[in-house]
Amino acid sequence: MRKWLLPEFVEDVLPDEARVIEAHRARLLEVFRVHGYELVLPPMLEYIESLLTGTGHDLDLRTFKLIDQMSGRTMGLRADMTPQVARIDAHLLNRQGVARLCYCGTVLHTRPRGLTATREPLQIGAEIYGHAGIESDVEIQRLLRAALAACGVAEVRLDVGHVGVFRALAAEGGVVPELEAELLEALLAKDRPGLAGLTDALAASIRDALRALPELYGGAEVLDRAAALLPALPAVGRALDDLRALMRENGLAMSIDLADLRGYHYHSGVVFAAYCAGLPSAVALGGRYDEVGKAFGRARPATGFSMDLRELARVGQAPVRRGAILAPHATDAALRAAIDALRDAGEVVVVDLPGHDAARGELGCDRQLVSRGGRWEVEAL
Repeated sequence: MRKWLLPEFVEDVLPDEARVIEAHRARLLEVFRVHGYELVLPPMLEYIESLLTGTGHDLDLRTFKLIDQMSGRTMGLRADMTPQVARIDAHLLNRQGVARLCYCGTVLHTRPRGLTATREPLQIGAEIYGHAGIESDVEIQRLLRAALAACGVAEVRLDVGHVGVFRALAAEGGVVPELEAELLEALLAKDRPGLAGLTDALAASIRDALRALPELYGGAEVLDRAAALLPALPAVGRALDDLRALMRENGLAMSIDLADLRGYHYHSGVVFAAYCAGLPSAVALGGRYDEVGKAFGRARPATGFSMDLRELARVGQAPVRRGAILAPHATDAALRAAIDALRDAGEVVVVDLPGHDAARGELGCDRQLVSRGGRWEVEAL
């Protein structure tokens, strides 16, 4: 039994689920293509320095590591494709203007994100490089909505935040890295008592602002409350202006959450999570990550999103499955020609190999090829 057991949170994808996943993959890549996004295919493993550049600790603990037998250097199995795509933009494409890229491939995690998550997500996403304005954030969120709609997920709500708010407050308050990490943990958990204890020694204006962040959640009115409650720091003002522009331009069902700091060490501006019915967690995550390109030696602003096709398959609209056509096994040239013509037309034709009459029901056929007057015709099975 041990020979065929898989590791925990790693599983096979069987035909019915694989068919749905592949249909969504094709739909999403086509949506990206018609919006001008070019497909890239990064390698599964790289030297660890490249994989973790610019991501802080966000990916380090989730990345499988191994020794390259050829060079003796440490390599990693990618836990996220976004840093790889940023490397491609920075050093291989080397474009001066805006670059729109998309990708799809398997990533590996040392630990699952949640109790129902896999350690082998099939990640798909899209990125815009070279534009620092809010216009590219608007575009990427609209693209996400179009992509989900193409997969039958129409009712989508975005939770949007901005890491610049917390970053500005921490800098103004002289927060040391150790305390910053604890504050991040408390804000992500919405731990108000813990947050109160951690901020006791800070200046009153910063203390009160940090304690207010978990309460700043809701609709557009949150931005007015934030402007009244938070210190009038330039970075805070710019962040709130960005969020106002998103709500004004996007036209999406959207809520503001100024305590949502997922990927804080990775993102540099607007962050967002997309939610839909049927999934307890986000169906897609995204945001701005200008610092990643800078870490590769070429400062390129960037924004994008990604999702797990396995998760999407749970809530997306499954493609209509049409039954296959059963063809007899024979060497007749006319039969082979009829089979080829049907397959060229997009039909699934399964040849009935000898000796398996009792198992024909497993083939999924609802029609058959029969000879009528010297001609091969399709009829109901």
